[in-house]
Amino acid sequence: MRFRVSHTTQYKYSQPASESFAELRVWPQSNSSQQVLERRLILKPEVVVDHYVDYYGNNVEFFSVPYRHNSLTVTSVAEVETTKISPSESVLTTSVGEARQIFNSARYQHFEFLQPSSLVPLDQHKRIRKRFFRQAEEIGSALLALNTWIYKSFEYQSGVTNITTPISQIVAERRGVCQDFAHLMLAILRSNGIPSRYVSGYIEAYDPDLVDPEMIGAAASHAWVEVYLPGGMWWGLDPTNNQTAGERHVVVAVGRDYNDVAPMRGTFKGANDQKLNVMVSLERKKEPAAI
Repeated sequence: MRFRVSHTTQYKYSQPASESFAELRVWPQSNSSQQVLERRLILKPEVVVDHYVDYYGNNVEFFSVPYRHNSLTVTSVAEVETTKISPSESVLTTSVGEARQIFNSARYQHFEFLQPSSLVPLDQHKRIRKRFFRQAEEIGSALLALNTWIYKSFEYQSGVTNITTPISQIVAERRGVCQDFAHLMLAILRSNGIPSRYVSGYIEAYDPDLVDPEMIGAAASHAWVEVYLPGGMWWGLDPTNNQTAGERHVVVAVGRDYNDVAPMRGTFKGANDQKLNVMVSLERKKEPAAI
């Protein structure tokens, strides 16, 4: 599938800012399941943008506006082609016990995705952790069971949490948004010895070829989880929608938690009063007609 992705972040200041500095992670990845065909970044005011690839393989852009300005608008536009890649049956039917042995034998390769992070502590909720991943279970079935449990046990409700809300509060109140569900899933996976990472990106709200329910989290940046499977494949799981990540998911960045993949972070010199507006669009492009 081909998509046109647009992500706009706009700041309006009550008084002119004298300087702005920002770091962006809004450039979609090219990987085994998707290719970026075209991409551009539009800034108002216009300034020079620099770029590097971070430790996790994410495209990072950064810039400064060294003069007075009343607003800052950042728009990332990309055309991305996605394909669905599924794990083999032999991988998914590997027992949890055998998978753990494989992970332990190469623990250093994904060490950071087994450790706690600032937003994913591992020393809590032992009762929940022990409900999942029995030694004799098939790893694929166990992962899908966890995905479904989060979807059925927690209510998606925007505005009740923020990125600093601890997992303990999410569990106690049984509600949150996609970032919260991803962090909870990572905590359970990592505490069970399964390498896993946070994914930021976008999803298509509706399939134009089907009559289907709206995907949750499509109005803004979305978050889900990728699990490292025996055999070397990262498998995407979306607990917010109780799905595996597929052609309708566009990956932008990966990391230990949200702090590694925040779309935009920075600072400015000026009055504290500002207005923020974020607009995200994911539009499927029609396939060219066959000749």
